Amino acid sequence: MKYLVDTHAHTIASTHAYSTVHDYIAVAKEKGLRLFAITDHGPDMADAPHFWHFVNLRVLPRILDGVGILRGIEANIKNDAGEIDYFGDYLQELDIVLAGFHEPVFPPADKQAHTQAMINTIESGNVDIITHPGNPAYPIDIKAVAIAAARSHVALEINNSSFKMSRKGSEANCVAIAKAVRDAGGLLVMGSDSHVAFSLGEFSQALEIIDEAEFPAERILNRSPEALLTFLSKRGHKTLDDFAELYQERF
Repeated sequence: MKYLVDTHAHTIASTHAYSTVHDYIAVAKEKGLRLFAITDHGPDMADAPHFWHFVNLRVLPRILDGVGILRGIEANIKNDAGEIDYFGDYLQELDIVLAGFHEPVFPPADKQAHTQAMINTIESGNVDIITHPGNPAYPIDIKAVAIAAARSHVALEINNSSFKMSRKGSEANCVAIAKAVRDAGGLLVMGSDSHVAFSLGEFSQALEIIDEAEFPAERILNRSPEALLTFLSKRGHKTLDDFAELYQERF
């Protein structure tokens, strides 16, 4: 199966990334991607864009040259209460909300604190996808998190960048996460976590993890634009109709 959707990409608005929206569109067209999300870091990160960046994402076109653009954020989990650094009615204006642990905002603590923070984030109703939950710097109770995510209809991410550029040592954790989500009846999504456009849609190592875990393809949200957008619609995002022309690949 060819996966034509990427839910995790950073632009130069996060200043440790190196590509513009135009760069991503060009690469998406070249690779045949149908849909991707702009998910710059939430404002509590030191080099993140200002809060207004996310408010003003409404200026982005929905579809450009046949490629859909989701307006999103990779928010920061701030504490063990599961609070994130984007809030209120502003969340409803985004198409997709990712959240994860990042050292400058939530310094690594212990397994219990990480697990509680992640589960509370999942159960808050504010977040659609938990990013890089296999990060070895943040050990979690994998089974408990997988059960909570399945119960709350939140997807856990297998982050391709974790195996190539960052969070080295994530492989075993990610296999365990994929198996736990499989057994809990939950959902996975693959994210390139691109910080430069060239890696958009790159899932080769994430797919190895998913294959090793024998995870069912019908529960991977990247399998089609419609699969992801239906998931987001069920979670309350009002995006489905805007992207109807992308629904050429059924699931």
